[in-house]
Amino acid sequence: MANYIHVPPGSPEVPKLDVTVQDQEEQRCRDGALSLLRHLRPHWDPREVTLQLFTDGITNKLIACYVGDTMEDVVLVRIYGNKTELLVDRDEEVKSFRVLQAHGCAPQLYCTFNNGLCYEFIQGEALDPQHVCNPAIFRLIARQLAKIHAIHAHNGWIPKSNLWLKMGKYFSLIPTGFADEDINKSYNRRYHALFQQFGDVQFIDYEYSGYNYLAYDIGNHFNEFAVTEKEVETLFIQVNQFALASHFFWGLWALIQAKYSTIEFDFLGYAVVRFNQYFKMKPEVTALKMPE
Repeated sequence: MANYIHVPPGSPEVPKLDVTVQDQEEQRCRDGALSLLRHLRPHWDPREVTLQLFTDGITNKLIACYVGDTMEDVVLVRIYGNKTELLVDRDEEVKSFRVLQAHGCAPQLYCTFNNGLCYEFIQGEALDPQHVCNPAIFRLIARQLAKIHAIHAHNGWIPKSNLWLKMGKYFSLIPTGFADEDINKSYNRRYHALFQQFGDVQFIDYEYSGYNYLAYDIGNHFNEFAVTEKEVETLFIQVNQFALASHFFWGLWALIQAKYSTIEFDFLGYAVVRFNQYFKMKPEVTALKMPE
């Protein structure tokens, strides 16, 4: 198994532009975006370009750039959040983007720049919890995830997940305090109360080994396959175990974001929610036994 991302031969190279987009002031942000568009859409009149900020993200800032009223051709400019290089390996992100694009699972990646990247906008509706509970939609999600998980198998090699390495790195980045006194008090109250529950136990006691992170991504995907009762039971246990790992992973992520992010969001509160759910689920999940 390999712990690097293999970009298929023949995949188009992604240009890197020496441009920095400032996101704190509207005019400087526009100037930076227009600098990118001079390379990506040289035929666009800068005076006619509209910039629309998408506000759903809590890691990066995302701006849609287009001309006219129909948004037929939209360039998305993603500006990396403050200190997110601590959380995300941006070179690996670009490789992942290229792999998915090569297999028809991602939009076109136009370029990278000093503090972000630009890519194609895909028309559609962002899914909320109600959507993903719809059987028609979660079956579509299952098919797409199955397609993504089959990519490396088709290439003839098996990748090695970096989940545990990344989680270990996040542990080392957990902040010890904040400059703001009120935030620091809230952090100390929540953080110490939360991790006093650990004692000497491990995150989770897995009863299997090997590459099986299909379970980490997929909850209901086995509804799409004709599998034996034993396989369904095994996958059910694995999915629940990785659900614990997911709660812990995003809890750590939120603690780090609380320290460095400039986006208005209650990262500390989110971390508490994810860790509390981890501790709530853990006794029941770790009591599950693999079928013999």
